[in-house]
Amino acid sequence: MRLLLSLTLLATLAVGCAKKPAAVVTTPTDTSAISSAPAGDSTGYGDSSLASGGVGDRPASSYDALLGGDIAGLNRIYFGFDQFTLSDEARATLANNADYLKANPGLNIRIEGHTDERGSDEYNLALGERRANAAKSYLVSLGIAPNRLNIISFGEEMPLTVGSDESAWAQNRRAEFKAAR
Repeated sequence: MRLLLSLTLLATLAVGCAKKPAAVVTTPTDTSAISSAPAGDSTGYGDSSLASGGVGDRPASSYDALLGGDIAGLNRIYFGFDQFTLSDEARATLANNADYLKANPGLNIRIEGHTDERGSDEYNLALGERRANAAKSYLVSLGIAPNRLNIISFGEEMPLTVGSDESAWAQNRRAEFKAAR
């Protein structure tokens, strides 16, 4: 893991892309990240209004223009503090995402793992990777081919909401789904 992180950081410095976040890209085979959500509310952070399900109706052919961007039919999922387990709500959202992917077989996606600002950069990159792996593993268990799913961890580098309070942190603990080739 350290070697992969070191090589990624070295490559970033060599290219001179200091503004791009360090990222960890892997192709997991471990499905141990799929486990039941902890007791309590299904989101793990007390506000189920942050997650939404649903399946979009945009044809896969229109994704060429959206590569790397949000996809209307795929919804992000959220995680509890210091967690990478999938809540019941995250599983339901991923089931909707899987239905969308099955309806659009030409669509490949990138699963981005994100964290809040707490913790070291190394720790947050690893946690973001575990979150993306958990989402990927669950989608694979629902019948999505693993070669259609790539993961990347941004750790804390790309917050959805800027702030240093529980509301902002809860929104930043997430996995997002973007179009990829």
